Amino acid sequence: MLASVSAPEILAAVLFALAVVHTFSTRFFAHLAHRQTTHAGLWHLLAEVEVVFGFWAFVLIVALFWLVGREGAIAYLEGRDFTEPMFVFVVMVIAASRPIVVTVMGGVRLLASVMPVPRTLAVYFLCLALVPLLGSFITEPAAMTLAALMLRDGYFRRGLSNRLKYATLGMLFVNISIGGTLTHFAAPPVLMVAAKWQWDTVFMASQFGWKAALAVLVNAVLITWLFRRELLAQGGDGGEGGEGAPAGMPVTVAGIHLAFLVGAVVFAHHPVVFLGLFLFFLGYTEAYQAYQDRLILREGLLVAFFLAGLVVLGGLQQWWLQQTLLGVPPTALYFLATGLTAITDNAALTYLASLVEGVSAEFKYAIVAGAVTGGGLTVIANAPNPAGVAILKSSFDEEAISPLGLLLAALPPTGVAILAFQLL
Repeated sequence: MLASVSAPEILAAVLFALAVVHTFSTRFFAHLAHRQTTHAGLWHLLAEVEVVFGFWAFVLIVALFWLVGREGAIAYLEGRDFTEPMFVFVVMVIAASRPIVVTVMGGVRLLASVMPVPRTLAVYFLCLALVPLLGSFITEPAAMTLAALMLRDGYFRRGLSNRLKYATLGMLFVNISIGGTLTHFAAPPVLMVAAKWQWDTVFMASQFGWKAALAVLVNAVLITWLFRRELLAQGGDGGEGGEGAPAGMPVTVAGIHLAFLVGAVVFAHHPVVFLGLFLFFLGYTEAYQAYQDRLILREGLLVAFFLAGLVVLGGLQQWWLQQTLLGVPPTALYFLATGLTAITDNAALTYLASLVEGVSAEFKYAIVAGAVTGGGLTVIANAPNPAGVAILKSSFDEEAISPLGLLLAALPPTGVAILAFQLL
């Protein structure tokens, strides 16, 4: 088989492996930045998890200029589809705007007020249960952005223990990954196969969605109950979301922001439309600055850079990924997909699976269920995860999230998802 593999493909696989190792080493570089101040800037750059795949993608493109020439390297880049990175950037910035956060937080608080538990616990529970399920309709990146902002401002900034922070982060990533499966358009790994395999929202809700919803609710109940004492001791009720804006928010301003968000979601596959809407959105926020906080443009661009790097590096991994998936029994394939998702993007995994012709219904279920199950294990496992990292990492020591800490924290909720998808 190796005889038929090209030099660029082998190089891309090596660089992809280095990028994965680098992802697990960002905390080491963050530590270096604090100890070796002479080159602190370089170490800080290498410690940014959002920079990792973009950096190694740049190395790949430079190498391609040498291996296949200028025309070949440019042709490869132009052959990649960067719609998802652009969309995630746009939807992150819009969803994190003050009017939308205030509106969603108001809805969460209203629902929390009728729940028979202290508001601190109710809001925390809803951030990890309701908002991830909402991702099935507003897309997973938007849900991740909203949940991460509410958790950061309402809980993480109140001095939670590292144990609870990591448990919350792992739970959030897993619930976002599986919570988007109620529809066929919100979860990136589902979106990659829905048209090819003719899956619609009715199919997704009946085959995946109800199982995922049950797992999300069980996960959220368990973590809220296990950490109830610490949550109650720290106080808080989810925060206002954002800083320095007035408490009141005109309905018209909130409605226009929501319209921009809905427009971006509806035209998620058409960059020329959602980027145009985004430019109008920027103009509107400038005109009504009194109701705005700082837009998370930097965070959004870093996440888009991360995902674009993943697109570039992932485009040459088909030769080994597709072969790995062939001829594997459905149950084993499910667990294989769950594990592979931890070191690849789950949307890339399902996309490659969709290229295999003549596969059974059991194959299709196993690969997609496994891909969403493993979506919370690492930062690179699911497209919205870098958005959560970008928003929440400031609450962790040295502003770095330990990949091992995330992996260990995500294992229990991943186990619940496995039970839901395999036994129900």
